[in-house]
Amino acid sequence: MTATVHMVDVFGADAISGNPLAVITGAGDLGADEMQRLTRWFNLSETTFLLPPVHPDADYRVRIFTLDREMPFAGHPTLGSCHAWLQSGGLPKRGDEIVQECGAGLVRIRRNQGRLCFAAPPLIRSGAPSAEELAEALALLGIDAGQIVDAAWIDNGPGWLGLRLASAEAVLALEPARSWPRRIDIGVIGPHAPGGEAAFELRAFFSSHTGAITEDPVTGSLNASVAQWLFASGVAQADYIAAQGTRLGRKGRKGRVHAARDAAGDVWIGGETRTHVEGRLLGL
Repeated sequence: MTATVHMVDVFGADAISGNPLAVITGAGDLGADEMQRLTRWFNLSETTFLLPPVHPDADYRVRIFTLDREMPFAGHPTLGSCHAWLQSGGLPKRGDEIVQECGAGLVRIRRNQGRLCFAAPPLIRSGAPSAEELAEALALLGIDAGQIVDAAWIDNGPGWLGLRLASAEAVLALEPARSWPRRIDIGVIGPHAPGGEAAFELRAFFSSHTGAITEDPVTGSLNASVAQWLFASGVAQADYIAAQGTRLGRKGRKGRVHAARDAAGDVWIGGETRTHVEGRLLGL
């Protein structure tokens, strides 16, 4: 078997400043267990595997794995996988739109101002959290209920609970717990002062398969559901740029996500995609 690994940086404003993704092409003979094992070996937040489509309208199919499970959908794996598919010679059936098949169904992807962007999928869970669910999120973040401006389930696959704070500074000041006994996925957002490059600051916290709390560098799925939430609630009135990854302490980290709403009301999430490593995957 000859397989190729593409190491793609997604949502970075500059080279090697976004969220890294391993995309595997030519590995169609691998089973789910082998895909999971390879994902754990790469030790990135996600690894994806490009496969021939099953749905007649799709251009390609992707399977998305985290360190402990397969995901129906995730944002930066969607853009990174599409980027690798195009660079490997993929030709979309429709010239202006690429259709990705994944566990969540068909996802539309477009090119816009040199960037790839995907149509935000519908939420699978919405509405206000229960008092117990909100209390757990507050305990994880180490804050009290008075700091919450709004809270809602904004789950499009990974399981996000969204919390809106009063400012970007409040978001950046968070010091969450280092571990948690149960699976938890929390997205926090706050506005920057008007006039800057980014309108909002995001942070994404989730528990790993070991129980450790991890902060994601840049999260497409969270940004998609946050944008739907902000547009629907009127908090965002126009297209905007969100910053993420600022607190990770890595020099040069500069995640930037472009959120837009079209005339039909569909929300699109875009960002830069760059391949930094490409080579054969041996010994499978």
